[in-house]
Formats: sequence, structure tokens, C-alpha cells
Amino acid sequence: MFYTDGKLQFPVRVERPNPVFARALQQAIGGVEGEIRVCLQYLFQGWGSRGPAKYRDMLLNTGTEEIGHIEMLSTAVALNLEGAPLSVQEDVSKDAIGGSVLNGMSMQHILSSGLAAMPVNSDGIPFDCSHIYASGNIAADMTANVTAESTGRALAVRLYNMTDDPGMKDMLAFLIARDTMHQQQWMAVIEELGGTAKQFPIPNSFPQELEHQEYSYVYLGHMTDGSIPQGRWTSGPSLDGKGEYSAAISEPLGGKPSLAPARPDSGAQLDQTSKSGMTGVIGGVEGAIERKL
Repeated sequence: MFYTDGKLQFPVRVERPNPVFARALQQAIGGVEGEIRVCLQYLFQGWGSRGPAKYRDMLLNTGTEEIGHIEMLSTAVALNLEGAPLSVQEDVSKDAIGGSVLNGMSMQHILSSGLAAMPVNSDGIPFDCSHIYASGNIAADMTANVTAESTGRALAVRLYNMTDDPGMKDMLAFLIARDTMHQQQWMAVIEELGGTAKQFPIPNSFPQELEHQEYSYVYLGHMTDGSIPQGRWTSGPSLDGKGEYSAAISEPLGGKPSLAPARPDSGAQLDQTSKSGMTGVIGGVEGAIERKL
């Protein structure tokens, strides 16, 4: 069950409405770095979580919090759109707000939503859930969550630096703080589970003796000049403590692929099919016999 008291998690105020900034805020709602993404990611991870119940509860609590962040940002979009013209036929050049219609305001905010937020990014593209990662592996999901919060925090910082509205800066400062905490909590789960030494490689349930271990900790270079970028990843003990890093120039271990002819019913050209190939072989044999005779 989800409940609401109708109140915002943090106050949202706009002192100087800006329809162009409303469009930018859409990225924080429906962009790949936005709140719809992390909300659904945490909820689906929680709904499919197996193992200690506390991780499921933590995920569902945080996913529910993200619903509140979507509500805050949607309110901010609506407040930034208030006062915008309902007709692009108005004399927009004389109206600072109306001028935004020609200077970057999302036309969908006028034509489709009635001056309200939408589940789209800043270009008006609907969020399609292609960046929702819920693998059923707790360590993999926590790692994905750190990345999600990192890109989301980077976006919030860019929005903070884009606006001079005190109310918007105040709201974004709160969201940035929550991104800080969420990064910390996901990393804390990995630490609680034993850290990288115990959790990596992911999944740690696969017996490493079954993999080609001579390639497990070697960094492969692919530069044509034979150079290899040196770093923590090229020498010393591996982060999981199970090997030693090394580096080598990558070389082909297999030959060129050889595929069978196309099937006659595959829609390929006759020259590609096994039938035409056999015809060519038979014709070649017959020709050789005739020449000998």
C-alpha cells in the first residue's frame, strides 16, 4: 500500500517563474538521470528482493521517497509555468514570460499538459524504463544504484547552477543532499555484506575455478602503438583480494569466423544459399569431366 498526506517532503517555491527552466526540470523528472528512473528502479528491486528482509524494506522506503521527489519537481515545473501565455499568437516579444515560447519553452507544456509537468525529459521524449536495472542480485543492484544516484546528483548540481531563483536553489539543495545520502546507503549495504573483497566479482556464487582465470585479472590493451594506460588496474593485488593485476597487449585467440551458407528459405540471395552452393559444386564437377573427355 502507498499512502500520502498531500504534503510536500520539502517546500517548493518559485519567486521568478521561468518556463525555460521548467523545461530543464523535466530532465530531473523523466530523463535517464531523473527521479522516475530511480523511483521505479528501487521499487522493482524491492519487489523482487530475496534474502534479508531489511534490504527489501530499505529499497521500498527509498523508492517511496522518490515518488515524493517527483511530486516536488512536478510542483516546481507547474509554478515555473504559471503566467505563461496560452496562445503563441500573443505579442510574445513584449512579454518576458511569453518570450520564452520562442526562446526554449516546451510547447508540450502549453499544448499537452495545460502548464503542468509531464513524464518526459527536457526534449519531450517520454520515459521508457529502458534504464531500470533490477537484476535480482543485491550487490549488482546496489552498484547500479550508486551509479544512478551519481548521475542524478550531477544533474541536480547542473540545474542548481543554471538558476538564480532562490526557491529553486533551496529545493535543489535538498535533493542534492538526499542524493548524497542515497549514494552512502547503497555503498553501506555493500560494506555490510563484506565489501568488495567478499562481494566481487558479481555474482560471487559462480565458482571462479570454472572461468578462464588466466584472464580474470589481466588488463588488455588495444592501442595500435602497443601502449597500455598504467594505473591501479595494471599491477598489485586485485580489489577482491583473489588475484594480481597485470597488463598485456590483446591478441586474437581465435580464427576468422566461418558461417554456413544461408538457408534456401531465409530470404537471402541464391548466391548465399546452400542450394546455390551445391549447384555450383555440381556444375564445376560436370565441367571438369567434360573437359577430360
